[in-house]
Amino acid sequence: MKNILKRTALFSGLAMVLSINDVYAQSFEWISSTEKNIWKQTKVKLQTNSRQAPLLEVNGMEEGTVFKAWGTCFNELGWDALNMLPRKQQETILRQLFAPEGDLKFTMGRFSMNANDYARNWYSCDEVPGDFQLKHFNINRDKTTLIPFIKAAQQYNPDMTFWVSPWSPPTWMKINHYYSVRSDRNQNQMSPLSDVALFEESKEKDTKVFPQQLTVNDYFIQDPRYLQTYANYFCKFIDAYKEQDIPVSMVMFQNESWSYTNYPGCAWTAEGIIRFNTEYLAPTLKKQHPEVKLYLGTINTNRYDVIDQILSDPRMPETIQGIGFQWEGGQILPKLRAKYPQYRYVQTESECGWGAFDWKAAEHTFSLMSHYLGNGCEEYTFWNAILSDGGFSGWGWKQNSLIHVDSQTCNATYTPEYYAVKHYSHYVTPGSRILAYKPAKEKKTPVMVVMTPQKKQVVIVGNFNEDTKEITLKLGSRYLNVSLPAHSLHTFIEK
Repeated sequence: MKNILKRTALFSGLAMVLSINDVYAQSFEWISSTEKNIWKQTKVKLQTNSRQAPLLEVNGMEEGTVFKAWGTCFNELGWDALNMLPRKQQETILRQLFAPEGDLKFTMGRFSMNANDYARNWYSCDEVPGDFQLKHFNINRDKTTLIPFIKAAQQYNPDMTFWVSPWSPPTWMKINHYYSVRSDRNQNQMSPLSDVALFEESKEKDTKVFPQQLTVNDYFIQDPRYLQTYANYFCKFIDAYKEQDIPVSMVMFQNESWSYTNYPGCAWTAEGIIRFNTEYLAPTLKKQHPEVKLYLGTINTNRYDVIDQILSDPRMPETIQGIGFQWEGGQILPKLRAKYPQYRYVQTESECGWGAFDWKAAEHTFSLMSHYLGNGCEEYTFWNAILSDGGFSGWGWKQNSLIHVDSQTCNATYTPEYYAVKHYSHYVTPGSRILAYKPAKEKKTPVMVVMTPQKKQVVIVGNFNEDTKEITLKLGSRYLNVSLPAHSLHTFIEK
């Protein structure tokens, strides 16, 4: 009996030692990318001691935001770029973007109601003035461009979700009867005399905010008949896409109502935004499409007072379910979320750059993902997944994309920004919890720790400094001590 007890104790002690060794020998797969060496794979073990004070500490029990979806926009010029490629390469790209086993694993799509700046040119679903019954409404143009693009993606992920917003209403619903907000002699045919409606008179500008001046007029006609027709227009659009087996689950009333653009756009005042959303769009959606959520967005201004004015209206909690941010709007996301925790928060358009397709754009997008996810956004939408040549819009703006097509060689290149996205989306899958986050700020080292639905920790770190950076993270009782090369992106996945 004593020998049995001794053997039992020995085995128990050995098991304990092995268990401790297993814990302390825990390893992570390490994916690193620099401009010259993208997607290098190796392994690293956690240590019992730290080399320095940890940048971040987590115990795995934090109650972080549950992340829901990565997605991209479906635009006409993206469809044109994709169709420049041989069929087999098109299929490879669609699989990498949308398939569950692909690189980026996008499960969500955004598309525009009427033309946006990456349409071939201006159009709307009803350009017949005075058609308040919307008898001439149709999506015939979309059936030749956006719908085939979306259908191609659905072949690789039939369960994709979709949301929409307009850039501009039909021209006859606007006070200037034109698709843009301001004139531009090179980019549109709008009369410069119409610009007076924007500000009416010059005011002192504040360079710390965007926009520096706020419009004094709603560019959408604030007449009940027009407002109700536009709310009905949203519902007809949802119906039309539903008939194409493309279900819309969320809408936002306007893309960037604070961008006073020379391409399709519409300026709104705070009062007009409240009026349309609370009195027309929300009640009409509730009656005709109760399954569709209404979010306030897309917010692209850092004027906190303006958004606070809208959200503080007592009718808003019954009107919207969430809020969407892009561009300058991301600057006020933390403050708004702190004051209005009852809403859901999403990022609506990743910043598109200036057509450089370079490593600097990759670092910028990497940092944006860290900021928005770290500040409670449940969804993240990229802008153009694919563009050709200079990335020019229909109105002359050069922008980046995740995949670049050379129209002369009919060949596609995966840009540095593509791999920056893959560092996140390939591993931070829907249902993952954001445990902890540290912004880049002055140290230029954004850090995020995530717990996947499979209970695997994922650590995402960037080093945007000119020199190698030694960092330490405390994960439970152990430490991740690593040396990060200058200007590098990293993902660590628990094995």
